Amino acid sequence: MARDALTGTRIRERRTMERLKQSDLARQIGISASYLNLIEHNRRRIGGKLLLDIAAALGVEPTVLSEGAEAALIASLQEAAQRASMSETESGRAEEFAGRFPGWADALAAAHRKIADLERTVETLSDRLAHDPELAASVHEVLSTAASIRSTASILAEDKTITEEWRNRFHANIDADSRRLADSSKALVGFLDAETGEAAPSGSPQEEVAQFLAAHDYGFSSLEDGAEDVDRIVSNASELVSAQSRHLARTVLDRVVRDSAQVSMTDLKAALTEDGLDVIALSNRFGVSVPHMMRRLAAVPGLDAGLVVSDRAGSLLFRKDIEGFTIPRHGAACPLWPLFQVLAQPGQAIHARVQMPSRDGAVFDCYAAAQPVGPLIVNTPRLVEAAMLILPVPDGPEPNGLTIQEVGPACRICPRGRCAGRREPSILSDGFGGF
Repeated sequence: MARDALTGTRIRERRTMERLKQSDLARQIGISASYLNLIEHNRRRIGGKLLLDIAAALGVEPTVLSEGAEAALIASLQEAAQRASMSETESGRAEEFAGRFPGWADALAAAHRKIADLERTVETLSDRLAHDPELAASVHEVLSTAASIRSTASILAEDKTITEEWRNRFHANIDADSRRLADSSKALVGFLDAETGEAAPSGSPQEEVAQFLAAHDYGFSSLEDGAEDVDRIVSNASELVSAQSRHLARTVLDRVVRDSAQVSMTDLKAALTEDGLDVIALSNRFGVSVPHMMRRLAAVPGLDAGLVVSDRAGSLLFRKDIEGFTIPRHGAACPLWPLFQVLAQPGQAIHARVQMPSRDGAVFDCYAAAQPVGPLIVNTPRLVEAAMLILPVPDGPEPNGLTIQEVGPACRICPRGRCAGRREPSILSDGFGGF
């Protein structure tokens, strides 16, 4: 999709030009930072008063943000055509279709977006249902409270000999349990419902850190320039509610400080202009490890790069999303990712072209490398971290000898059948994905 023609992208670009944080803009216009993040990544449509409020906060005319809406419609139709495997000739007639039948074109584009949103919702909710301990505790609270109400009501209905004093006590218990059930149900719905635009409870410190990083677009120029320090940024972050999330955020920001001291963003941008996006060449140029260079590239504004960092146990320590490449929030990721291949050989770098099982068969260039971390201690195995940089495939011929590898997000939401790396049945495929 031509993302430069979309309103959300224009809002993000304008906010970046004004050096305004995502959380600050969200606070000014009265919405949550997580909802603004969805808008800026074109996952929520925007118009009316909200568009006027954002334009006023950014000091621009609303048309500056909304222009190109027709181009966005055409781009959406073309993406729908590609997912339907239409020929280039048919796909090229999207503009003619939008001009002759604007109502039908808008309905088709809306349906296409809705399907994409539902696919993401299925993946997210399935991931949470399978692995999120906070959600499991919430469901247990709702079920146990409902069972308590049912038991008390059964006693009142069946036992006609209960004295008035005990009947009043049972009524008081039902009243208290029903209030608790209402509160628990409301919290559970808020946790699951991403359509309200409100910030749902994160459920874990990792989710709070993810919201914090997304609110800053994964870039901390004020920290790298020395205008702010780690403690100030963490203490001012509304997304970091728990002490655990603040600790994790400090760990991430401390690494940003160390990484930027060796490779400044100014020098990195100049090197990208001169040498292009060659991860290995850039790491050699600056004399840093490949994982170090991957972390710096993931922070470059406008590069549209995803990043995943894992320890030797396979736990995902850091994630930066990229559209089309699903990174699970909870539980294990796909064992076929290049990220896990390099854990066995620290120091080795892998370049692989992978395809996710999405409707449009999204293809990505992945660079992966691992390195020892922490102090060297006698008779103690070294800790190892692996990093994987995820980039959209550039236009042009495929590199020689580079074949496309089929991977998935996580087994539970991966529809690929007969996969050698499958660990559990999938809810998205017939026959449970080869089981």
